[in-house]
Amino acid sequence: MRTFFGEKIMNITVIGAGPGGYEAAIAAAKYGADVTLVEKDEVGGTCLNRGCIPTKAFLGASDALDAVEHAKDFGISVENVSVDYPAIVARKNKIKDGLVKGIKFLLDQNGIRLVKGTAFIESPQLVTVQTEEGPVNVESDKMIIATGSVPVVPKMFKYDGTKVITSDEILDLQEAPKSIIIVGGGVIGCEIGQFLAKMGSKVTIVEALKQILPNEDADVSKQLLRQLKREKIKVITGTAVSEVTVTDDGVKADLANGKSVEADLMLVSIGRRAYLDRLGYEKAGVETDDKGRINVDETMVTNVPNIYAIGDIVATPQLAHVASKEGVTAAQNAVKGMDKKVSYKAVPACVFTDPEVAAVGIREDQAAAAGIETKTGTFEFRGLGKAQAMGKIQGTVKIITDPDNVIIGASVIGPHASDLLAELTMAVELGLTAEQLGDVIHPHPSLSEAVMEAAHDVHGMSIHK
Repeated sequence: MRTFFGEKIMNITVIGAGPGGYEAAIAAAKYGADVTLVEKDEVGGTCLNRGCIPTKAFLGASDALDAVEHAKDFGISVENVSVDYPAIVARKNKIKDGLVKGIKFLLDQNGIRLVKGTAFIESPQLVTVQTEEGPVNVESDKMIIATGSVPVVPKMFKYDGTKVITSDEILDLQEAPKSIIIVGGGVIGCEIGQFLAKMGSKVTIVEALKQILPNEDADVSKQLLRQLKREKIKVITGTAVSEVTVTDDGVKADLANGKSVEADLMLVSIGRRAYLDRLGYEKAGVETDDKGRINVDETMVTNVPNIYAIGDIVATPQLAHVASKEGVTAAQNAVKGMDKKVSYKAVPACVFTDPEVAAVGIREDQAAAAGIETKTGTFEFRGLGKAQAMGKIQGTVKIITDPDNVIIGASVIGPHASDLLAELTMAVELGLTAEQLGDVIHPHPSLSEAVMEAAHDVHGMSIHK
């Protein structure tokens, strides 16, 4: 540990520059640490380069197409509409590259040393980084592991990166496939499936569980399913893929129900696993659970006192914003000796389909399964003047309370659901009652009035229902 005018300066190594890693590095630097950030690919991680941001750029394009195609409903005439798919990909890359440069600027501005290469943990104080120029040794007082996750692709799917692909490859196709089988009806499957359908692809989604978006409210899932079917997307639920055959013409999926589906491509989006391959954490004595995730306590420290772990490699929700919060928390505790803990009471989750889906806290069916007594309030967007004016009337806000009227969960499907969820997330985190939330004056005309009305509806007092 170095000193500066008598004050000790802590050396921190952060392995992985995704949302959790780079924010941990910046936070540590702001707290006065000397920080080295190691990344084998590009800063921003999966979220920025192969996930959250690229998919939202794609969905921005399909939203624009949808707006043009429905412009006549608003009194606007548009002719000769066409899709330039390579231009959509180019725009996605431009946005991604710009944000990557922005992160590099922040790292430089905060005096963070960025080392590009593959890290191997030699000991709790030493990391060897294999760079293009050769091995580089990085010594530090403490380290934060933030290596993220990779797609799960069982061998039976015969993944080849060409006809059977993952979310990594789907984002760089230069044309929309004529047809595609999407295995997995979760966030990625629904977002990409809807986008490609709007680009002209024939889309089939196969989900082994009984509903798409298995982690979300059943009513929400049903509403989204109806929308996907309106868009001519074939959705098969409650049956798994039993065998995959790759041919010269495409891919064939045999299903457990005895039927089969054929298409040009197959996208496998059935989940992600912690990426700790060849990291050497075992050499430092770091322990993992039975699913290969690093064990940490509420302060994000592992069983090795000077090593912290965050994000998709620990047993918490695999979400970029969760990793970011964990990264900052780890930095606070590692550098300043704080005892900060991450609260998972109100973790927001969003799906950027059309309509959007967003939820926080416990879902109604989860509460029922757990035997928790609840009350609910709902309100449909079609009852709002703002939604009518926007031409976005599909969807519902559902608020769930306990017997004391404390809000314990909420689900939203509809326009700008991800934005509206922020208010509901705060309500769950702070333990507000439905009456407290409903008594807050909400702006008119706005979509947020649906939240207010749903809160009033818990007591049967919604004015516009």
